[in-house]
Amino acid sequence: MMKKGLLLIDRGSREQEVKDELEYLCYSLKERGDYACTEYCFLEVIPPTISDGIIKCLENNIDTLTIVPYFLYPGKKVKAAVTEAMNLQKNTQAKFFVTRLLNLHPTMIEIADDRIREALMNNHVDLASKDVDVLIVGHGSKDPNAKTALDYVREGLSQKYRNVTQCFLEIEEPNIRQGFDICEKNNPKILVVMIYFLHKGAHVKRDISDDMEPVLKKSKINKVVVTKHIGMDPKMIELVLKRADEVERTFLPKIMTEN
Repeated sequence: MMKKGLLLIDRGSREQEVKDELEYLCYSLKERGDYACTEYCFLEVIPPTISDGIIKCLENNIDTLTIVPYFLYPGKKVKAAVTEAMNLQKNTQAKFFVTRLLNLHPTMIEIADDRIREALMNNHVDLASKDVDVLIVGHGSKDPNAKTALDYVREGLSQKYRNVTQCFLEIEEPNIRQGFDICEKNNPKILVVMIYFLHKGAHVKRDISDDMEPVLKKSKINKVVVTKHIGMDPKMIELVLKRADEVERTFLPKIMTEN
């Protein structure tokens, strides 16, 4: 029977909370999936590097390695991560597969909706969804496909909520201040700020709050509540397993036939 490994490639962060989330995710994936090993690595910032992650997986004598780019958006960094990982395949007999990204999947809309409803409940807000306005805060990217990924979530949420607007922490516009200005013109009863980030890294812990603080002081919106980031939602674990299964069902039968 083939031994499978799974490796998550994350962007990278020095924040301990990010490492804790990834460790929990790997533990959960190993519990739920049929893998001899599940590891994570970082594209940049700090170790474990992509090479570190692959070497650790190969120490388990695996036959195949499913590589999951753990990113919400496509872009140059994702392509660089995948290229680096696949270049290391020539040094081993194991077969490498790369999954699709997390974006453009209905599960991401469901998780965003869960975060919005949690924020409303935690702030004791009892309003119908059609009376709630939402502002999605994304990271921002120069890659046009990244905007498509966020548009997909916005359009999905728009089926349920009164108005759904998106803004970006950096690189793109509208920025956070401009996003609030757009929302204010809609005269919302309540505005839910959806933090569309995977981890509780520096952006979530500090940068978004720093940008929002002066905006909130001047805002004329009656009530604003802020969601948690995406985090280790059980649905995220299921999504990673789905992405892995997609690629494994395509290639594993061919490998087993060859052997």
